[in-house]
Amino acid sequence: MLVWMAYLKSIEKYSALNDPFRQFANMTHQDGFFQSVRSTRIHYQYWLPEDEPKGVLLLVHGLGEHSGRYANVVNKFVPMGYAVYGLDHIGHGKSGGKRKYLDRFDDFIQPLKTYADMIRMWHRDKPLFLIGHSMGGLIGAIFLIDHPGGLNGAVLSGPSVKVPDNISTPVIVIGKILSVLMPGFGLIGTNPQSVSRDPEVVQAYIDDPLVYKGKTTARLAAEMLGAMQRVSREAFRISLPILILQGGADGIVSPSGAQMLHDRVGSVDRKIRIYDGLYHEVYNEPERQTVLHDMAVWIEEHLQPSTSSHEGHQPDHAC
Repeated sequence: MLVWMAYLKSIEKYSALNDPFRQFANMTHQDGFFQSVRSTRIHYQYWLPEDEPKGVLLLVHGLGEHSGRYANVVNKFVPMGYAVYGLDHIGHGKSGGKRKYLDRFDDFIQPLKTYADMIRMWHRDKPLFLIGHSMGGLIGAIFLIDHPGGLNGAVLSGPSVKVPDNISTPVIVIGKILSVLMPGFGLIGTNPQSVSRDPEVVQAYIDDPLVYKGKTTARLAAEMLGAMQRVSREAFRISLPILILQGGADGIVSPSGAQMLHDRVGSVDRKIRIYDGLYHEVYNEPERQTVLHDMAVWIEEHLQPSTSSHEGHQPDHAC
């Protein structure tokens, strides 16, 4: 515990010196922790506009990263009057748990469900949108299948919903075996150069102590594969409005997965935007303003009052 607390203090010092949100004084930022699966401490944070928010975004981050890497989204939407919330998945960021490891995929879903319920309690009359990126797109897709209530729509970017074409069947079989025999064995890493074409983004990714650069464990890889297969089978159950954003030159996830998801969801209101030449993190590419503008237009078009008649309110101080 003492080692973990010292680690978090070093993170706080780094964050204070490299705060991407400092440019906006009219923005309130708070964070805290709640207990979730097997008493694991889950870190969450939120950014609020000066006035009552007109809508709420729930960030669901990707593999190995954390909720603090979405400054471009926060800096776009909070000045527009939105509240933005994010949590660090188990084994990620400031949350507890072994890095890039989990026992079952539901260990991602349950903390997200708890957090979404907290947000709906704080903002009962506000439209809520799930914003999932990469593995967060996979988590988001499963969440939309199992827990669609209370959401007005979803935006999924670079969703990791299909096994990359460069991973062969024998590798998948070996991974499944290792997930049982050696669940903590590292299988697959992420090339930072594939994250973005912006060298500053890549360097920030490399320097960020909250980004785990180690390999994905066999157990997590197997659980993600199972979730991908489930999305392929059950995407028709997703009926909420959905926007899918995909970099055409994405080298981390298969761009065809975004098209597959778009084609299989049951949503009548569905849209996909594929940006030629963009890498994986479309919100962090040189063309980010175009992507964020497209996202903002879509969300603004889908701002509708929720069915609840209760008054929303600002969250209490973080615990």
